[in-house]
Amino acid sequence: MQLEIRPDPAEVGRARRWARSRLAGSGIGADEGLAETLILLVSELVTNAVVHTGCPAVVRLSLPCTAAEQATVRLEVADASGRAPVPRCVDGDATGGRGLALVDGLADRWGWSPEGAGKRIWCELDRCAAKGREGAASLGGGASAFEGYEGLAYEAV
Repeated sequence: MQLEIRPDPAEVGRARRWARSRLAGSGIGADEGLAETLILLVSELVTNAVVHTGCPAVVRLSLPCTAAEQATVRLEVADASGRAPVPRCVDGDATGGRGLALVDGLADRWGWSPEGAGKRIWCELDRCAAKGREGAASLGGGASAFEGYEGLAYEAV
């Protein structure tokens, strides 16, 4: 399943609605921690694509065929920008710059790879691990493609 998005911030809401409808069709309830976390990840990765690249992008969502307990959900956002994603350390007053830190904290795994002239950023959520999550607000220990960012601080406001 994929959704083409324009480089317009309004596309972030459309991508969230699209992902919610795909989740509902796969038997993953909207109130499950996995669904809440995935929607937040869609928001972050699509926002990064439309705000930082100025290029159209494609959102792909791979969902399990059944609601098996150990299924993995994979989200990918591919864009035409060759710029690598770079996690940033921002001060407490900054209004942005925390997206990749959130992805790192919420996803079980994530990374990126070059794709043609652009790139593909991906993240995965394991459904069995999601059962222990308290929704999108719980920042866990996801595995990052960038080593050395374990010291990032998270602040809930």
